[in-house]
Amino acid sequence: MAKRDYYEVLGVGKNASDDEIKKAYRKLAIKYHPDKNPGDKVAEEKFKEVSEAHDVLSDKQKRARYDQFGHAGVGGAAGGAGGNPFAGGGFGGAGQSFNFDFGGAGGLDDILGSIFGFGGAGRRSMRGEDYHTTIVLNFEEAVFGTTKVISSNGKDLKVKIPEGIDDGMSIRLTGKGGPAPKGGEKGDLYVTVRVKPHKHLTREGNIILSEKTVSMVDAALGTEVDVETVDGNVRMKVPAGTQSGTPFKLSGHGVPLMRSDGHRGPHIVTIIVETPRNLSKKQKELLEEFQNPKNKKKGFWG
Repeated sequence: MAKRDYYEVLGVGKNASDDEIKKAYRKLAIKYHPDKNPGDKVAEEKFKEVSEAHDVLSDKQKRARYDQFGHAGVGGAAGGAGGNPFAGGGFGGAGQSFNFDFGGAGGLDDILGSIFGFGGAGRRSMRGEDYHTTIVLNFEEAVFGTTKVISSNGKDLKVKIPEGIDDGMSIRLTGKGGPAPKGGEKGDLYVTVRVKPHKHLTREGNIILSEKTVSMVDAALGTEVDVETVDGNVRMKVPAGTQSGTPFKLSGHGVPLMRSDGHRGPHIVTIIVETPRNLSKKQKELLEEFQNPKNKKKGFWG
């Protein structure tokens, strides 16, 4: 199902002020709040929708990316077709763990069963204790996936980490937990993933974000810059007249969408224009000529 335009969701124009966005959100949030509409699934979905729209439009950077790239520019709120198939659940989804069953016969039924509480292999009531452990990945390992070795019950286990996994998600290893009581079955092992922050890159869902600083002259005249991505440096063109805070999209250099046959989100680069300091007398004169073209004696920039 295609996502609605966030401005349309809140009932405001694209030039709406921060105050207008806040007022529209408050009005709709009160109208659709679950406490006011107990058991109403339509109202619940509306509440999620207006909350998501407000989350993006109330943040200056997210709003700028949304205005330029649409829903593709705000990965943290992205969903619908092509989005993370495990995203959502509850309001905001913050801190939610997602379980991926790599043990036994497994398959989609077990994955769905572990999330929604149905399906699976007809588990007996007498089970061993579920174990919990944590593994730490670097930023690139979470993006591209990897294999880690952990210990459980005195044995080393290989855990396949799927590409695109995010901080706080968990993987379920069926039957790798505590020993089974008489007549029962072994418990499961839940592996929670924590992801180390990157020095220069951040992540919102399937989008990778970074900033690139350019000089005032390069921003005015245009230039090309090398952008650090998870795929190595990528050459990017900065058009003449670029303003500080302008986002640019590098398609296909973001995080792979889980279960999407290799489709990847974008890497969005925000340009930061550096204001020069400690100008020489000549440089100040040139800038003053540019500021007051009627008084300039000769051509500026030339």
